[in-house]
Amino acid sequence: MIGRTLAFYLSARFIQTIVAVFLMISGMVYVVDFVELLRRAGDLPGVTAGFIAYFSLLRVPSVSEQIMPFCVLFGTMAAFLNLTRSLELLVARAIGVSVWGFLVPPLAIAAAGGIASVVLFNPVAAALKHRADAIETQLFGRNGKPGDDTSLWIRQQSVDGEAFIKAAKASPDGTKLTSVTAYLYSRTGAFEQKIEAPAGRLLQGMWQFDHAQVVAPGEESFTSGTYLLAAAGSPNEIAAGTIAPDSVPFWDLPGLRTAAEAEGLDGVAYQIQFHTLLARPLLFIAMVLIAAAFSLRFFRFGGIGKMVFGGVSSGFMLYVSAKFLGDLGGSGLLSPLVAGWTPAVVASLLGAFALLNQEDG
Repeated sequence: MIGRTLAFYLSARFIQTIVAVFLMISGMVYVVDFVELLRRAGDLPGVTAGFIAYFSLLRVPSVSEQIMPFCVLFGTMAAFLNLTRSLELLVARAIGVSVWGFLVPPLAIAAAGGIASVVLFNPVAAALKHRADAIETQLFGRNGKPGDDTSLWIRQQSVDGEAFIKAAKASPDGTKLTSVTAYLYSRTGAFEQKIEAPAGRLLQGMWQFDHAQVVAPGEESFTSGTYLLAAAGSPNEIAAGTIAPDSVPFWDLPGLRTAAEAEGLDGVAYQIQFHTLLARPLLFIAMVLIAAAFSLRFFRFGGIGKMVFGGVSSGFMLYVSAKFLGDLGGSGLLSPLVAGWTPAVVASLLGAFALLNQEDG
């Protein structure tokens, strides 16, 4: 078993290294994003460098949250390499501490850091990203280009049946629409009406379309000064259904999934995000195991460069696999539970197996 003094010493080294890597990479992300936003906003009137700096600052925490697993991987590898080069781990082995003994501090730090990133950091990062998305829509449009398409599709089930609502432009929260086209279907699935209006807005329990042109099969079209269509939810629920999953705080994901599905929207993405966040502490533990498997080789044996490259490559392969499984889950080929948990579970098992083979082999 590892002693308390050695445990505190190793914990301090790992925390310092991981935090240093996180701050360094986050700083680089901020500088690159700030320069890119300055370039994109160069032709926009009234947009100052100070506002762009604030806008970029809102975006960075969300990006930093995505790179946290790599920060744990790189920080743990750097800490292990430094301890190995200074022969401190050799001394620890000499006094009878196994590799599993001095892995206790980094594993505990990874688990605690993963939990803190989910319950504390994620809500802050998501709130800031939601604010940044609203600013980006106002500046560059929904697709990221000035004056580009800001259209929005909404599908809903209400007392009037099923409706598909398309707006050429929409407010950031999706409750004020411009150039609206709505297709109405009965409860049996039969097409009933097509509504075209220059503007529409969501009131409590209903959509209001102004100066609407109404077309129904077998009937003459007519114009209605105000056309009311039942809405499946409140303005807050409609707005919630248009929020990207990574802009939703961890605690709100289950509720927003329910709200999105109530509006006829697909709530699978929120469920995948929820399980991905739940699995994050295990993913951090997997990164520690992978880092240990690729960075505990003694320097006198050589091949350190290849070991480090192997660890970095494994981390990126894990990231690509997680994205791929997330896409499969979003398309319905995998359940959200499997898509969210598989990368962390498989990576932790492979990391533990590689470490067992290397140390106890």
